[in-house]
Amino acid sequence: MKHRGHSRKENLIAILTGTFIVAQGVFFLQQAHLLTGGTTGLALLLTHFVDFSFGQLYFVMNIPFYIMAWCRMNRRFALSSICCGALVSVITDNLHHFVEISQFDPVYCAVMGGMLMGLGMLILFRHNTSLGGFNVLVLYLQEKFGVSAGKLQMGIDISILLCSYVLMTPTILMLSLLGAVMLNLVLAMNHKPGRYNDGKAMAKTAD
Repeated sequence: MKHRGHSRKENLIAILTGTFIVAQGVFFLQQAHLLTGGTTGLALLLTHFVDFSFGQLYFVMNIPFYIMAWCRMNRRFALSSICCGALVSVITDNLHHFVEISQFDPVYCAVMGGMLMGLGMLILFRHNTSLGGFNVLVLYLQEKFGVSAGKLQMGIDISILLCSYVLMTPTILMLSLLGAVMLNLVLAMNHKPGRYNDGKAMAKTAD
């Protein structure tokens, strides 16, 4: 979605770049069978129990948040978020056709997966869009009440992971928490209200 300081072309490139980086992060987590917070983590978890791909589950689980964005926020923000969510779903489901990891370290996958996802989400946030899911909620609360998106997202992610404790081994849980912390540290340190001068994170009213 276009806002002051970014051209339409820049926003399009940012969306393609951000979603690709996020997909790389999810791919790293998948290789080590790790989880994360938000709808991404829930989708990764459900892939172990149902015969649907991550991308399919991820997009469907985000639909209620897309509706929230459409009703409560700028509609262009909602449409761009839908596009971002769809791109992450498609890219992640098809990365195995282009990349194969024969050897990996779970700690490395947790750190790199979390950092890449955080970096990709940061790019999207800076261009006034998101992946949907709890991103929509935390951005809305940040805009309305000034709450740090990164800190709020971290709290939600850690809560979801802790609730998944009965379904994970302690090692997987700790590494998944590490990845979630890395993701949200990137957001907490780099995405704060009023830090930038090129416009607000989102419009206050619907088109």
